[in-house]
Amino acid sequence: MSPRELSGGEEGQPKRSGPAVAIRARRLSKVYGEGETAVHALAGVDLEVRRGEMVAIMGRSGSGKSTLLHLIGALDTPTSGTVSIARRRFDNLSDVELTLLRREKIGFVFQFFNLLPALTAKENVVLPALIAGNRDRLVHDRAGELLARVGLAERADHLPAELSGGEQQRVSIARALLMDPELVLADEPTGNLDTTSSAEVLRLLRELNRKEGHTIVLVTHDPGAASMAGRVVFLRDGRIAGELSGGSTKRVSERFAAL
Repeated sequence: MSPRELSGGEEGQPKRSGPAVAIRARRLSKVYGEGETAVHALAGVDLEVRRGEMVAIMGRSGSGKSTLLHLIGALDTPTSGTVSIARRRFDNLSDVELTLLRREKIGFVFQFFNLLPALTAKENVVLPALIAGNRDRLVHDRAGELLARVGLAERADHLPAELSGGEQQRVSIARALLMDPELVLADEPTGNLDTTSSAEVLRLLRELNRKEGHTIVLVTHDPGAASMAGRVVFLRDGRIAGELSGGSTKRVSERFAAL
């Protein structure tokens, strides 16, 4: 049951055919500071992600990949350029409207799981709805369904400290899906996990994309993680430095090494 029921390429590239555009960024720039000390984190990025795509964004440290994800997720404001989700531009929205957009349209998964230590797994999943003022019993039912979906039905009443890192990240993924978002943004979701847990989380994200149609944008420095996506976009010095289709860790590694 969805919360709707609960709450009553680059410029110059040919346009992609197929599903509607989920995300569109145009001439996106972000500058921190002024004058000689200014840092140009992004410098005119154009990016489109189609509904139902899983796209990985790769780049070396300082390339602007996390900055781009934060701008797409309305967590930060661009210096210039525009971002839109489903044709709704961010720059025309008030702070309240941006908060509602993040809450209702975007699910976030971060490297550090951001679970509240005093809450159980299920309580952490339910939290976005509680913040939105929704305490309907159906919200709790959906949280239980999502925990089952990520393989944690029997761990619903455990505190984060009683869960492994991989299990905590799966709780955060369930939480990201609670409000049935149009977009899931994952910032280095395996960066704090061991190899086995990383593989479990990546398999889950791929299943959510391929079997359930969730649009996912994944920032990572790991070629193995990026190759799980259908498309890999590379950043260098705040600019798009090319892209390729996913599926091959070897090809992604070679392209990444050439940045």
